[in-house]
Amino acid sequence: NHRRTCRLVSSNIYQHSSLLGNKTLLRASSSQSSGSSSTSAPLKTLAPIAQQSDSDSFYEIEEIVKKSRFIGIAVPATSWDDAKIILEQVRKDHPKSRHVCFGFISSSTAAAPSADDENQDDTVVGTERASDDGEPTGTAGQPILNAIKCEELSDTLCIVVRYFGGIKLGAGGLIRAYGSAARGVLRSAPTVIHIPTVRLRLVINTQYSGSVYALAARFNGVTSGETYNDLGELEVVITCDEERGDSLREEIVDATRGSVVFL
Repeated sequence: NHRRTCRLVSSNIYQHSSLLGNKTLLRASSSQSSGSSSTSAPLKTLAPIAQQSDSDSFYEIEEIVKKSRFIGIAVPATSWDDAKIILEQVRKDHPKSRHVCFGFISSSTAAAPSADDENQDDTVVGTERASDDGEPTGTAGQPILNAIKCEELSDTLCIVVRYFGGIKLGAGGLIRAYGSAARGVLRSAPTVIHIPTVRLRLVINTQYSGSVYALAARFNGVTSGETYNDLGELEVVITCDEERGDSLREEIVDATRGSVVFL
């Protein structure tokens, strides 16, 4: 008495990549300076949504549990303001649904609620939000939120729309149904791993340029902004994975016999 379907659905606000199940590595600039010793963990999100000229669309899955329809929807959202716009659209798309429950996790403090937010009974923890939307407390929003966490995702809004089929599921049944719909749609979507990077801006004598460029290549770094100062010294910026920044810095110091100057 449990059936799942997956299909592409049209909407006027978002369109999902067709590369389902793929993981992409994306190196993102970090706010860390070249002298900072702290590092940020890689961030996993849903893949950015492509735009189409005619219409936008998104992926959803639908599961039938004892005649109730559970429609799982997942979209990337970096702020609570973005998430609210999507929620409003989904509610408009499903005016006859009984419940529109959700979980939301953001890496930004912008996800924190304001005093004038609607649904003040939503569960809010830091940059996390969840709503049972009328279901018994803890049977909908929390299972959806747990599904996002289990997939180790951030900047993600997951919505499960329920059309009541006339048969009560009980607390345990609701937890399983909402969790299953959330996990299903999250696992069907492509993801991106954002690798934090650090920028090392340095000045070296040109006699060491070959060694420094070789080190940059060995650490998979990217060089940019090459200029020469009034003394004929080379100024260059090397961007590399943040977790390797300290090691690269030490190697450059050794290669230049301590003459390098980090800006």
